[in-house]
Amino acid sequence: MIKVGIVGGTGYTGVELLRLLAAHPQVKLQVITSRADAGTLVNQMFPNLRGFVDLPFTHPDEAHLEQCDLVFFATPNGIAMQQTRALLEAGVKVIDLAADFRLKDIASWEKWYGMTHACPDLVAEAVYGLPEMNRAQIKTARLVANPGCYPTAVQLGFLPLLEAGVIELGSLIADAKSGVSGAGRKAEISTLFAEAGDNFKAYGVSGHRHLPEIKQGLARAVSKEVGLTFVPHLTPLIRGIHATLYGKLTREVDLQAIFEARYVNEPFVDVLPAGSHPETRSVRGANHCRIAVHRPQGGDTVVVLSVIDNLVKGAAGQAVQNMNIMFGLPENTALNNVPLLP
Repeated sequence: MIKVGIVGGTGYTGVELLRLLAAHPQVKLQVITSRADAGTLVNQMFPNLRGFVDLPFTHPDEAHLEQCDLVFFATPNGIAMQQTRALLEAGVKVIDLAADFRLKDIASWEKWYGMTHACPDLVAEAVYGLPEMNRAQIKTARLVANPGCYPTAVQLGFLPLLEAGVIELGSLIADAKSGVSGAGRKAEISTLFAEAGDNFKAYGVSGHRHLPEIKQGLARAVSKEVGLTFVPHLTPLIRGIHATLYGKLTREVDLQAIFEARYVNEPFVDVLPAGSHPETRSVRGANHCRIAVHRPQGGDTVVVLSVIDNLVKGAAGQAVQNMNIMFGLPENTALNNVPLLP
């Protein structure tokens, strides 16, 4: 059994991680930390876990995380980097669901996240945890940087086109929409029901923290810089990301065949039949990315539609997928649940 610790189990990502791990046949939940809620039963805060998780939250100072085989950080940015070195030295593997180890350029990370990085040397070692791109490296990693939700949907949509060399690199556009759970469980006016319900808006147009992460991944795919315009939007959904991606074709090609060939062996990427329009509800609660590719009016613009559940393939599910790879388990262990409808 894999002895697992979770740091920061009180947010939406944390409870989603608990939901998935509670059904994992090879996982023993060892400890779940919270400073503010230490001593409170996890299933008292999250009643959906009654009968599945009977642990209380533990104060971080009493957690003994060094006794775990793997620790997930479901914490705000800046927390994991303070504790990761000690855990690695104790032989514990780490998966960070925040952004502490995603960007290889330390100066860029410090600019976008507004703090000094505590362990820049470990950033070089960290493996970016997008299995469809880095599966071999994840398998032998001891530190994995779990991707962001927008970056997962956008990169999976663009990768086949970039790898095939069939679109211009300087004019990529990602128009992406997210549900309010992507903002986390903290109280903010912008995510109150009366503010976010029956409303739709763009935000972060001048710059969003996920922009450098997306550009880094896409640049790696082609070994050169890419030009990307990324515009996120907030929708009155609880879960879900829908990314509409645009690129200029450079030659005639069978787009459907490119996508089907790229993802034929990927258990969690579903290329839909030509002409399809994937819906966020088709991936709700599941670790899937559903993709459709279009060429409107037969012109020179390719449009890719990519949908994920931001809390699953965009966060906790992908983290469990990475754990399975790191410990040599079947990749779909505890991740074969059917999406929820309606």
